[in-house]
Amino acid sequence: MKILSRRSAPLVALALLALGFVALVALNSVVLRGARLDLTDKGLYTLSDGTRNLLGRIEEPVRLKLYYSEHATRELQQFRVFATRVRELLEEVATRSGGQVRLEVIDPEPFSEAEDEAEAYGLQSIPLGTSGDKLYFGLVGVNSTDGETVMPFIQPDKEAFLEYDVAKLISTLSVDAQPVVGLISGLPTGPTMDPTGRGGAGWVVDRQVSELFELRRLQGHPTDIAGDVDLLMVVHPKELPEDTLYAIDQFVMRGGRLLVFVDPDSEADESAIDPLDPLSVAVPRSSDLPALFQAWGIQYDPNRLVLDEKHALQVQPDPNGLPVRHLAVLGLGREALNQDDVVTGELQTLNVSSAGALGLTRESTLVMEPLAQSSSASALGDVAAVRDAVADPDRLREGFRPGGQPHVIAARFTGPLRSAFPDRTGEKHLAESLAPVNLVVVADTDVLADRMWVQVNDFLGQPVFNAFASNGDFVYNAVDNLVGNADLIAVRTRASATRPFERVAALRRSAEARYRSSEQRLQQQLDDLEQQLAALQQPGADGQAQALSAQQQAEILRFQDEKLRMRRELRDVQHRLNADIEALGDRLKLINILGMPALVVLVALGVAWRRWSRRRAAGA
Repeated sequence: MKILSRRSAPLVALALLALGFVALVALNSVVLRGARLDLTDKGLYTLSDGTRNLLGRIEEPVRLKLYYSEHATRELQQFRVFATRVRELLEEVATRSGGQVRLEVIDPEPFSEAEDEAEAYGLQSIPLGTSGDKLYFGLVGVNSTDGETVMPFIQPDKEAFLEYDVAKLISTLSVDAQPVVGLISGLPTGPTMDPTGRGGAGWVVDRQVSELFELRRLQGHPTDIAGDVDLLMVVHPKELPEDTLYAIDQFVMRGGRLLVFVDPDSEADESAIDPLDPLSVAVPRSSDLPALFQAWGIQYDPNRLVLDEKHALQVQPDPNGLPVRHLAVLGLGREALNQDDVVTGELQTLNVSSAGALGLTRESTLVMEPLAQSSSASALGDVAAVRDAVADPDRLREGFRPGGQPHVIAARFTGPLRSAFPDRTGEKHLAESLAPVNLVVVADTDVLADRMWVQVNDFLGQPVFNAFASNGDFVYNAVDNLVGNADLIAVRTRASATRPFERVAALRRSAEARYRSSEQRLQQQLDDLEQQLAALQQPGADGQAQALSAQQQAEILRFQDEKLRMRRELRDVQHRLNADIEALGDRLKLINILGMPALVVLVALGVAWRRWSRRRAAGA
């Protein structure tokens, strides 16, 4: 009996272990249902607080339909990996919504009803080779009232903004009314009428905002901002009365969002120019909100503007002269724009002119996030000096000394605020903001003007817009972001799931730098040789080719030997480059292959040593 028990003991232990495992799995499915642990470096699978809050407030069900040509992408492994990440994000959104968001994944195979649906929704397809297959990868959101919002194609290079785009899609479906944008403008951005009765359509940015949102023009100097205004745009404010400033202040205190465009020298401001008075061109064209900016801790000097050597654009002050680079007219490329903010992350170029600089005072309770800034090869200049250099922009280079640090031209300001009017009283007066505020301030108004970013042509009586900069997208993104609810604004950009081999890239850059240096040296020598040969082969006065001297022939042979040597050197550099990268790759493979087993062995040895120590201690 003892022998039987001794033999059956391992079986009983295995059975108990199996039962324990099943019980643990069952308990886990009940107790830890929905529990997740994100161990990625930058929380790739964790939704932003703003997204989670937004999902928790959905009042009506939303159906997300992901059209993904899974069968057509069977050979596109890299795209399939990206598609998996997108699908996992959408699944996480559906899971966190408490059942209010349902996800459907549909494969629109050729000639299927699903493909017809995808085309009817306006989803974009990409032809794949000569097989006739099409790649669909778009998202459609539908609510209970048949409202639709579409993402025609989810692009891999815009993955950082995917969570924001999905959250915005869901938020749009849950809002019935069109957002209201209030506008206080000191510039003629809207439709105009000249003395002859001929009307103007207004600036393109004004048309875009009025088409996509309910644009409410607040004429004169308003003393109250209606409660249904989601966003207040203040453009080129010049000497606004205190009651209007107070209205703006209280609008912000109660949670309204603010988009401000100020300028040290607004070239679009022609209100003070009198054709009969030549001196009128010298009238200041600056704008400011001094009472609000000073109280809120926002630094801005209307008498100073940004000069930038790196981003200076060419202008042609003299129609008969040559173009020159103007230090105050800037084309800010992607390196000057915040790639992590939805307002500027997808822009290519932002053109500004005579722009000011923004900052924070030490006492400010706000946090400043730059959206657009100059290069480190920039400095601040006087407005008067820039206006004096209109005819000759090169004069700005006299005394120009880059300060070695960038200057912020556009920024987002967030945080708690106190009212700029603490002495005001009244039943509705708010001494401080009810919640953290969200403001965007741009120290330039010319960024709005058509001449800075778009050409407007007439085609059969219809305007045709040809944009050469991203100014229009910048304004639209800012408005679209700020009219959203606070949770949507708080949605962060997602970190890239791509983990580049930084050391490999550094090795490649170093070797390529050496390679380019050698290549350039060789190319220069080849150019010199060609010039020498061309001179030697020129026919003489009688039209016959000249004979080469022994010295010239020796020089040619010497250079040919040098060329062969340089080519060998180039090959050696390339071989060393590949060898360095392969060696690093081998080390990484070795670590990946042996690292985890070695760790397991070490843990096992540690456990064994601990047990042996306990037994030894017990035996003693």
